[in-house]
Amino acid sequence: MDILSIFGIRGRPKEVHYLNDAIREIGIQPSLVADSVKISVIKLLREAEGGNFTDIVASCEKAAPMVVYCMLGRDDYEEINNGEAADEIEKRLSLAINSGDSLDAQLIMLTLFANIAHPNVIEKFDLNIR
Repeated sequence: MDILSIFGIRGRPKEVHYLNDAIREIGIQPSLVADSVKISVIKLLREAEGGNFTDIVASCEKAAPMVVYCMLGRDDYEEINNGEAADEIEKRLSLAINSGDSLDAQLIMLTLFANIAHPNVIEKFDLNIR
């Protein structure tokens, strides 16, 4: 390992590795999520916590299910996890849509802007970019 890698100048930021772990725990390969999306998720998490992470692992574990659900849709998410997990994410999604400016709402918008939101999720929750 060289000195630049130690300071995060080369390679992926260490936070992305935590997000990869959280995505993997949900049951999909992290390579299915573009690095640009992962870096944007990390940026949103950092902003939501005021610039410094109190617990990066917990933050990633909370954000990953929302991003993955938006990507896969209910059926595939439920197949990989279970109906209860899908119900929980749908409740969070509904609350995020109603609040408009929560971290979850920003994660949903990220999937829309990145054009990775599943068509069924877009239709079911009447999502659009305005």
